[in-house]
Amino acid sequence: MMIRFFSLLLFFFISFGGIAQEEIVHSIYFDTNKSEVDPKKTTELVDFIKKTDSTRIESIQIFGYCDDIGKDEYNRKLSTERANKVKNKIIENGITNKIIVTIEGKGRILIEDDILDNLPAVRSKNRRVDIVLNMKPLPKVELKIPGVYTTFNKENIVGDRILLSDMLFERGSSVLTLKCKNELDKVAKMLQKHKNIHIEIQGHICCTPPNHKEAIDKDTKKRKLSHNRAEKVYKYLILKKVAKERLTFKGYGNTKPLGKGPELDRRVELVITKM
Repeated sequence: MMIRFFSLLLFFFISFGGIAQEEIVHSIYFDTNKSEVDPKKTTELVDFIKKTDSTRIESIQIFGYCDDIGKDEYNRKLSTERANKVKNKIIENGITNKIIVTIEGKGRILIEDDILDNLPAVRSKNRRVDIVLNMKPLPKVELKIPGVYTTFNKENIVGDRILLSDMLFERGSSVLTLKCKNELDKVAKMLQKHKNIHIEIQGHICCTPPNHKEAIDKDTKKRKLSHNRAEKVYKYLILKKVAKERLTFKGYGNTKPLGKGPELDRRVELVITKM
Protein backbone atom coordinates (compact mmCIF):
# COMPACT_ATOMS: atom_id res chain seq x y z
CA MET A 1 0.00 0.00 0.00
CA MET A 2 1.32 3.41 -0.91
CA ILE A 3 1.36 6.02 1.82
CA ARG A 4 -0.19 9.27 0.59
CA PHE A 5 1.03 12.59 1.86
CA PHE A 6 -1.40 15.49 1.56
CA SER A 7 -0.34 19.12 1.39
CA LEU A 8 -2.62 21.90 2.59
CA LEU A 9 -4.29 22.07 -0.78
CA LEU A 10 -4.12 19.10 -3.14
CA PHE A 11 -6.05 19.14 -6.37
CA PHE A 12 -6.69 15.88 -8.13
CA PHE A 13 -9.25 14.11 -10.26
CA ILE A 14 -10.95 10.73 -9.90
CA SER A 15 -13.46 9.16 -12.27
CA PHE A 16 -17.07 8.40 -11.51
CA GLY A 17 -18.79 6.80 -14.48
CA GLY A 18 -16.40 8.55 -16.82
CA ILE A 19 -16.96 12.03 -15.32
CA ALA A 20 -13.99 13.75 -13.68
CA GLN A 21 -14.85 14.72 -10.12
CA GLU A 22 -12.67 17.44 -8.70
CA GLU A 23 -11.74 17.25 -5.05
CA ILE A 24 -9.92 19.61 -2.70
CA VAL A 25 -8.41 18.06 0.42
CA HIS A 26 -7.38 19.70 3.68
CA SER A 27 -5.71 17.58 6.37
CA ILE A 28 -5.60 18.09 10.15
CA TYR A 29 -2.91 16.17 12.07
CA PHE A 30 -3.13 14.84 15.63
CA ASP A 31 -0.79 13.86 18.44
CA THR A 32 -0.57 10.20 19.45
CA ASN A 33 -3.80 8.90 21.05
CA LYS A 34 -5.42 12.36 20.81
CA SER A 35 -8.66 13.40 19.15
CA GLU A 36 -9.06 17.00 20.32
CA VAL A 37 -8.83 19.59 17.55
CA ASP A 38 -6.37 22.41 18.23
CA PRO A 39 -8.09 25.87 18.03
CA LYS A 40 -5.49 27.12 15.56
CA LYS A 41 -6.13 24.14 13.29
CA THR A 42 -9.87 24.76 13.57
CA THR A 43 -9.38 28.35 12.41
CA GLU A 44 -7.23 27.21 9.50
CA LEU A 45 -9.84 24.64 8.50
CA VAL A 46 -12.76 27.07 8.61
CA ASP A 47 -10.76 29.68 6.67
CA PHE A 48 -9.89 27.01 4.10
CA ILE A 49 -13.55 26.09 3.55
CA LYS A 50 -14.82 29.68 3.51
CA LYS A 51 -12.16 30.79 1.03
CA THR A 52 -13.17 28.03 -1.35
CA ASP A 53 -15.84 29.02 -3.88
CA SER A 54 -18.97 28.07 -1.92
CA THR A 55 -21.12 27.96 -5.05
CA ARG A 56 -19.08 25.00 -6.27
CA ILE A 57 -18.96 22.90 -3.07
CA GLU A 58 -21.27 19.97 -3.74
CA SER A 59 -20.55 17.96 -0.59
CA ILE A 60 -18.01 17.42 2.20
CA GLN A 61 -16.58 14.09 3.30
CA ILE A 62 -14.59 13.62 6.51
CA PHE A 63 -12.25 10.65 6.97
CA GLY A 64 -10.31 9.90 10.15
CA TYR A 65 -7.09 7.87 10.32
CA CYS A 66 -4.59 6.56 12.88
CA ASP A 67 -1.02 5.34 12.71
CA ASP A 68 -0.18 1.62 12.72
CA ILE A 69 0.50 1.36 16.47
CA GLY A 70 -2.18 -0.28 18.63
CA LYS A 71 -5.05 -2.67 18.13
CA ASP A 72 -7.50 -2.44 15.24
CA GLU A 73 -10.56 -1.89 17.44
CA TYR A 74 -8.91 0.96 19.35
CA ASN A 75 -7.69 2.66 16.19
CA ARG A 76 -11.07 2.35 14.51
CA LYS A 77 -12.72 4.03 17.50
CA LEU A 78 -10.06 6.76 17.73
CA SER A 79 -10.18 7.55 14.01
CA THR A 80 -13.98 7.84 14.22
CA GLU A 81 -13.71 10.18 17.23
CA ARG A 82 -11.28 12.37 15.29
CA ALA A 83 -13.61 12.54 12.28
CA ASN A 84 -16.63 13.40 14.43
CA LYS A 85 -14.83 16.12 16.39
CA VAL A 86 -13.71 17.75 13.16
CA LYS A 87 -17.30 17.59 11.90
CA ASN A 88 -18.52 19.26 15.10
CA LYS A 89 -15.97 22.06 14.75
CA ILE A 90 -17.09 22.67 11.17
CA ILE A 91 -20.75 22.89 12.19
CA GLU A 92 -19.99 25.09 15.23
CA ASN A 93 -18.34 27.58 12.87
CA GLY A 94 -21.34 28.00 10.60
CA ILE A 95 -20.81 25.38 7.90
CA THR A 96 -24.15 23.72 7.18
CA ASN A 97 -24.52 20.09 8.17
CA LYS A 98 -26.54 19.34 5.03
CA ILE A 99 -23.53 19.13 2.74
CA ILE A 100 -21.53 16.81 5.04
CA VAL A 101 -22.35 13.44 3.48
CA THR A 102 -19.71 11.19 5.05
CA ILE A 103 -18.09 10.95 8.51
CA GLU A 104 -16.00 7.81 8.71
CA GLY A 105 -13.16 6.42 10.80
CA LYS A 106 -10.84 4.41 8.59
CA GLY A 107 -8.72 3.01 11.42
CA ARG A 108 -4.99 2.59 11.13
CA ILE A 109 -2.79 3.04 8.06
CA LEU A 110 -0.25 0.24 7.74
CA ILE A 111 3.33 0.98 6.79
CA GLU A 112 5.28 -0.96 4.21
CA ASP A 113 7.84 -3.33 5.72
CA ASP A 114 10.68 -1.71 3.77
CA ILE A 115 10.04 1.76 5.20
CA LEU A 116 12.61 2.02 7.96
CA ASP A 117 13.72 5.65 7.85
CA ASN A 118 11.81 8.50 9.51
CA LEU A 119 9.13 6.23 10.95
CA PRO A 120 8.00 8.90 13.47
CA ALA A 121 7.49 11.40 10.63
CA VAL A 122 5.63 8.85 8.52
CA ARG A 123 3.36 7.93 11.42
CA SER A 124 2.66 11.60 12.23
CA LYS A 125 1.28 12.07 8.72
CA ASN A 126 -1.04 9.10 9.24
CA ARG A 127 -2.60 10.48 12.43
CA ARG A 128 -4.95 12.78 10.62
CA VAL A 129 -8.41 13.71 9.42
CA ASP A 130 -8.91 14.49 5.73
CA ILE A 131 -11.66 16.97 4.89
CA VAL A 132 -12.61 16.38 1.27
CA LEU A 133 -14.54 19.06 -0.62
CA ASN A 134 -16.28 17.57 -3.65
CA MET A 135 -16.56 20.34 -6.20
CA LYS A 136 -19.06 20.94 -8.96
CA PRO A 137 -17.44 21.31 -12.39
CA LEU A 138 -16.54 24.78 -13.55
CA PRO A 139 -19.30 26.05 -15.84
CA LYS A 140 -19.03 25.55 -19.56
CA VAL A 141 -18.57 28.82 -21.38
CA GLU A 142 -21.84 29.99 -22.89
CA LEU A 143 -21.33 33.39 -24.41
CA LYS A 144 -23.15 35.67 -26.81
CA ILE A 145 -20.64 38.49 -26.96
CA PRO A 146 -19.60 39.97 -30.34
CA GLY A 147 -16.09 38.89 -31.26
CA VAL A 148 -15.82 36.27 -28.49
CA TYR A 149 -15.83 32.62 -29.54
CA THR A 150 -15.52 29.28 -27.77
CA THR A 151 -13.37 27.79 -30.53
CA PHE A 152 -11.37 28.80 -33.56
CA ASN A 153 -13.27 28.79 -36.86
CA LYS A 154 -12.69 29.68 -40.49
CA GLU A 155 -14.60 32.96 -40.12
CA ASN A 156 -12.20 34.34 -37.48
CA ILE A 157 -10.64 37.74 -38.11
CA VAL A 158 -7.93 39.77 -36.41
CA GLY A 159 -9.18 40.95 -33.02
CA ASP A 160 -11.40 37.94 -32.34
CA ARG A 161 -11.14 36.54 -28.82
CA ILE A 162 -11.16 32.80 -28.15
CA LEU A 163 -12.37 31.77 -24.69
CA LEU A 164 -12.14 28.00 -24.27
CA SER A 165 -14.48 26.29 -21.82
CA ASP A 166 -11.66 24.44 -20.05
CA MET A 167 -9.36 27.46 -19.78
CA LEU A 168 -10.83 28.57 -16.45
CA PHE A 169 -8.68 28.58 -13.32
CA GLU A 170 -9.26 27.93 -9.64
CA ARG A 171 -9.38 31.02 -7.44
CA GLY A 172 -5.89 32.28 -6.65
CA SER A 173 -4.24 29.69 -8.90
CA SER A 174 -2.28 29.77 -12.14
CA VAL A 175 -1.88 25.98 -12.29
CA LEU A 176 -2.80 24.40 -15.61
CA THR A 177 -5.25 21.59 -14.94
CA LEU A 178 -5.37 18.39 -16.98
CA LYS A 179 -8.47 19.72 -18.78
CA CYS A 180 -6.64 22.93 -19.61
CA LYS A 181 -3.63 21.08 -21.00
CA ASN A 182 -5.86 18.87 -23.12
CA GLU A 183 -7.52 21.99 -24.53
CA LEU A 184 -4.15 23.61 -25.20
CA ASP A 185 -2.97 20.48 -27.01
CA LYS A 186 -5.80 21.07 -29.49
CA VAL A 187 -4.89 24.75 -29.80
CA ALA A 188 -1.26 23.84 -30.47
CA LYS A 189 -2.24 21.47 -33.27
CA MET A 190 -4.45 24.13 -34.81
CA LEU A 191 -1.67 26.74 -34.64
CA GLN A 192 0.83 24.29 -36.15
CA LYS A 193 -1.58 23.71 -39.04
CA HIS A 194 -2.36 27.41 -39.61
CA LYS A 195 1.06 29.01 -39.30
CA ASN A 196 -0.18 32.46 -40.34
CA ILE A 197 -2.11 32.97 -37.11
CA HIS A 198 -0.48 34.99 -34.32
CA ILE A 199 -2.09 35.38 -30.91
CA GLU A 200 -1.84 37.36 -27.70
CA ILE A 201 -2.49 35.26 -24.59
CA GLN A 202 -4.45 37.38 -22.13
CA GLY A 203 -4.68 36.48 -18.45
CA HIS A 204 -7.58 37.68 -16.26
CA ILE A 205 -8.74 37.46 -12.66
CA CYS A 206 -11.85 37.94 -10.56
CA CYS A 207 -12.81 38.87 -7.05
CA THR A 208 -10.21 41.45 -5.97
CA PRO A 209 -10.78 44.50 -3.73
CA PRO A 210 -11.39 47.76 -5.66
CA ASN A 211 -7.96 49.11 -4.76
CA HIS A 212 -6.18 46.12 -6.34
CA LYS A 213 -6.11 45.60 -10.09
CA GLU A 214 -4.09 42.40 -9.74
CA ALA A 215 -4.37 39.39 -7.42
CA ILE A 216 -1.85 37.31 -5.47
CA ASP A 217 -0.87 33.94 -6.90
CA LYS A 218 -1.09 31.57 -3.94
CA ASP A 219 1.82 29.50 -5.28
CA THR A 220 4.33 32.32 -5.83
CA LYS A 221 2.87 34.68 -3.16
CA LYS A 222 3.32 37.57 -5.62
CA ARG A 223 0.63 39.89 -6.95
CA LYS A 224 1.00 38.70 -10.54
CA LEU A 225 -1.83 36.17 -10.90
CA SER A 226 -3.21 37.20 -14.30
CA HIS A 227 0.34 37.56 -15.63
CA ASN A 228 1.26 34.10 -14.34
CA ARG A 229 -1.84 32.52 -15.90
CA ALA A 230 -1.00 33.99 -19.30
CA GLU A 231 2.67 33.05 -18.99
CA LYS A 232 1.84 29.43 -18.09
CA VAL A 233 -0.25 29.11 -21.26
CA TYR A 234 2.49 30.82 -23.31
CA LYS A 235 5.17 28.43 -22.05
CA TYR A 236 2.94 25.38 -22.55
CA LEU A 237 2.25 26.26 -26.19
CA ILE A 238 5.98 26.75 -26.81
CA LEU A 239 6.58 23.35 -25.20
CA LYS A 240 4.10 21.98 -27.75
CA LYS A 241 6.25 23.32 -30.62
CA VAL A 242 4.38 26.55 -31.38
CA ALA A 243 6.94 29.14 -32.52
CA LYS A 244 7.33 31.73 -29.76
CA GLU A 245 7.55 34.62 -32.25
CA ARG A 246 3.86 33.97 -32.98
CA LEU A 247 2.92 34.36 -29.34
CA THR A 248 2.80 37.20 -26.85
CA PHE A 249 1.27 37.25 -23.39
CA LYS A 250 0.00 39.83 -20.93
CA GLY A 251 -1.86 39.89 -17.63
CA TYR A 252 -4.84 42.25 -17.55
CA GLY A 253 -5.77 41.78 -13.91
CA ASN A 254 -9.41 42.63 -13.24
CA THR A 255 -9.66 45.34 -15.90
CA LYS A 256 -11.66 43.30 -18.43
CA PRO A 257 -14.49 41.46 -16.66
CA LEU A 258 -16.99 39.66 -18.89
CA GLY A 259 -19.89 40.50 -16.61
CA LYS A 260 -21.03 36.86 -16.70
CA GLY A 261 -20.01 35.82 -13.19
CA PRO A 262 -16.69 35.44 -11.34
CA GLU A 263 -15.95 31.93 -12.69
CA LEU A 264 -15.64 33.24 -16.26
CA ASP A 265 -13.31 36.02 -15.15
CA ARG A 266 -10.77 33.46 -13.89
CA ARG A 267 -9.77 32.88 -17.47
CA VAL A 268 -7.17 33.11 -20.21
CA GLU A 269 -8.27 34.33 -23.63
CA LEU A 270 -6.48 33.87 -26.93
CA VAL A 271 -6.73 37.03 -29.06
CA ILE A 272 -5.89 36.85 -32.77
CA THR A 273 -3.35 39.60 -33.57
CA LYS A 274 -2.30 38.57 -37.09
CA MET A 275 -3.57 36.25 -39.83
